Amino acid sequence: MNVYLYNTALGLYLASTFVYAVSLASNRPRFEKPGYYLLAAAFVLHFASTVARFFEAGYTPITNIYESLSFLALCIAGFFIYIRKAYHVEMVGSIIAPLVSLIVIMSLGFSSEIRPLIPALRSAWLPVHTVLSFLGNGIFVVGFFISILYLVIEKEIKRKRSFLFSDRFPSLETLDRINYRCMSLGFPFLTAGIITGSIWAGFAWGSYWRWDPKETWSLITWIVYAILFHNRLALGWRGRRTAYMMILGFLLVLFTFLGVNFLLKGLHTYV
Repeated sequence: MNVYLYNTALGLYLASTFVYAVSLASNRPRFEKPGYYLLAAAFVLHFASTVARFFEAGYTPITNIYESLSFLALCIAGFFIYIRKAYHVEMVGSIIAPLVSLIVIMSLGFSSEIRPLIPALRSAWLPVHTVLSFLGNGIFVVGFFISILYLVIEKEIKRKRSFLFSDRFPSLETLDRINYRCMSLGFPFLTAGIITGSIWAGFAWGSYWRWDPKETWSLITWIVYAILFHNRLALGWRGRRTAYMMILGFLLVLFTFLGVNFLLKGLHTYV
């Protein structure tokens, strides 16, 4: 059941991507709403597939690459729905829909088989740690693409020319405010994810911190975002500097999430 719902959600994500592309290419804003409704419907089915997998597996389905990519895509789609309503950034969906579609397609390259949990994962801390961590990651992914969009639009404004479709996207001020929201929401989730992971490690391995590769890179990522958060509040960082730091932070998130799994074997390697 969960696989059927998941595949149907992918179909709707792809349909949303197509409708958003038509809206941009034809310069017809009225197509944005159907694109959004398709994405929202896909999100609902995607969430339902996650719930169905939870009941089928008997545990929180964020334990391997397939499930992790699926849940990351779900978090990204959900956070976009939130910022669209909060900031009225309709056409940002033309970036989010293909991104979510791509992540879901990537997940299909890995085994979707439901397997018994390994002993280290049989803990009540599994849902707490993983959900908090992936919520933070999903928010930071959105922040990364908002930062890229900010830098592109700023560059074109300085050149006194606009790139294709730039007038359809939010102002620099709005993009900067979204970046701050990504930072102010994502950083607490990241912090909570690291803390709960440490507590879990204490119960599972008898040590709260073992300098495992994923632990180490999570700490490095946290330090980068902590510096950005401090400088935003204390030094008034805005615009380009925030965007560059958000991009750096995302690259560290990406390496911590995927790179460590494939390049640096450790206690957190669950493919």
